[in-house]
Amino acid sequence: MLVANVNDLELAEVRAEADPTLGCRVAFPIYAATGASASGVVYFEVAPGGRLGRHTDSAEEVILVLEGEAEAEVDGEQGRLAPGGLALIPAMAPHDVRNVGAGPLRVVGFFAGATLVHRFFEPFLPGADEAVFVHGPHGEEALAASVVGGPAAG
Repeated sequence: MLVANVNDLELAEVRAEADPTLGCRVAFPIYAATGASASGVVYFEVAPGGRLGRHTDSAEEVILVLEGEAEAEVDGEQGRLAPGGLALIPAMAPHDVRNVGAGPLRVVGFFAGATLVHRFFEPFLPGADEAVFVHGPHGEEALAASVVGGPAAG
């Protein structure tokens, strides 16, 4: 049995140098590399006034707000989420999550896939317009990308 407690996770700090509001603290306790075969879980925290970053995921995701106030933008639609609030994010739908509260935002995301590809339309990696993060059977990878011919579509 694979078990994890979000309160005990070692969180990685992911930030964009060019935009201090962009980034989070994050961990993927359950996905292909940790033993899952058909699902994944992400836990992330966003500081007040911060945002996760506009991106797509290769698998459908359901997010659950544990603490704080969030504004979720999914494929052009916006909605507010308080603790206990859920939002469905279709696979490959561009989305972002913003902390609109005064305290920390704590969120769990449940994916309908154990191998995940996340494409961020934000400059997370030096010299890149976009970043691709892969959570696969052999662990995590970050890949830098530069957009040719203008800003990212999505």
